[in-house]
Amino acid sequence: MKNFKIPELGENIKSATIVKVLVKIGDVVEVDQPILELETDKATIEVPADFDGKIVSVSVTDGDTIAIEQEVMAYESANVTVETKPAQTIVVAAEQAVIESAVPAQTPVSKPDVASAPFVAAQTTPADAPKVIAIENQPAIAPNAAPAAPSVRRLAREIGVDVNQIKGTGPGGRILLDDVKAFSKALHQQRNEVQHIRVEQHQEPLPDFSKFGDIDMQAMSNIRFKTADHLSYAWHTIPHVTQFDKADITALEEFRKSYAKTADKQGVKLTVTAILVKIVAMALKRFPQFNASVDMQNKQIIYKKYFNIGIAVDTEFGLMVPVLRNADQLNVIEIAREMNVLAEKARTKKAGIADLSGGCFTITNLGGIGGTAFTPIVNAPEVAILGVSRGQMEPVYIDGKFEPRLMLPFSLSYDHRIIDGADGIRFLRWVIEAIENPMKLIVEGK
Repeated sequence: MKNFKIPELGENIKSATIVKVLVKIGDVVEVDQPILELETDKATIEVPADFDGKIVSVSVTDGDTIAIEQEVMAYESANVTVETKPAQTIVVAAEQAVIESAVPAQTPVSKPDVASAPFVAAQTTPADAPKVIAIENQPAIAPNAAPAAPSVRRLAREIGVDVNQIKGTGPGGRILLDDVKAFSKALHQQRNEVQHIRVEQHQEPLPDFSKFGDIDMQAMSNIRFKTADHLSYAWHTIPHVTQFDKADITALEEFRKSYAKTADKQGVKLTVTAILVKIVAMALKRFPQFNASVDMQNKQIIYKKYFNIGIAVDTEFGLMVPVLRNADQLNVIEIAREMNVLAEKARTKKAGIADLSGGCFTITNLGGIGGTAFTPIVNAPEVAILGVSRGQMEPVYIDGKFEPRLMLPFSLSYDHRIIDGADGIRFLRWVIEAIENPMKLIVEGK
């Protein structure tokens, strides 16, 4: 009998809440089959089995809070044997699609060094078909494919680890679940060594509010607690400056409405936020200090060569910021479509850790609710965030007379350690000018 432990779920994640136990005593499970659904402070994750076997005990229930590496169930391994007849093809169905896509037919493959590891080289028919490596009790590996089972690749993907950076310790260099856990743990420890020491927050003892009337005490959700903790850290460590300005979006609204039907035909809604994402991605290229992070420990500024934009989403579980990757490479319709997908994932708690990490700059739009301005908190380790309030008609003095124009308020908060006030207003003015005159993107965008 063996025990199943909760694997590493990502950097800075030490515990999680069990949303649902997906198996019961007596169930027979296979590798990569989901056995637990967990809620961390970042996302909801399905934990796959890393074994084939029968569940003999389950020590947790729905709603329990568990720690990383905690034993939560026990199982008996299935008896699986692999024949090693020279002409036999040993290919596991779960990996077949990976094998066929990783190595094209007609591609010669060199024979593995059978003396270097305890595996058997399998033969396929016909002779020119891709060869695979079969290891006892494990799916086959195709040459040039990531040497890891689907469950291993899935865990790495969900906790935001690049499986190609992990050195496997299994037979033939195969990457095991333990390798993913060890890599994530080392990455976590390394990050902790260079991160700033969190500022201790002093809180005075609260009075007994029940003396004054009825109260209702409710525990914070993991997402709400993490948001509070992260924003407190950002507020205490980043010297914030907020710059305010307005953009005349009268012409932009006419343009947006004229293309609304085109967007509808493609199944998306063209919004001002989608247009802003594209403009901000171009602005980050022109102002690289806004696409950076500050490493005070090593006295370095890290400039990023990719352009991922986080979009703050209001959900019933709390604030979440899914990240739209490579926004500079997408057109506005593609951005709008991807934003819809990410927002839906966030609202239904289906966003994985990979969907919520890797951002360079955040946009938070409260215009749909109201307000004229606000001071958004920078989403560390980013260095700037753009807040958008509700647009409204205002009289604007143009050519000697007042004209009604649709004005959109912006609030740009930035990290004063790396961004000076002059750079802050230059960045915001560039964004506003691009909104008011899209030709600016064509002439000055990169």
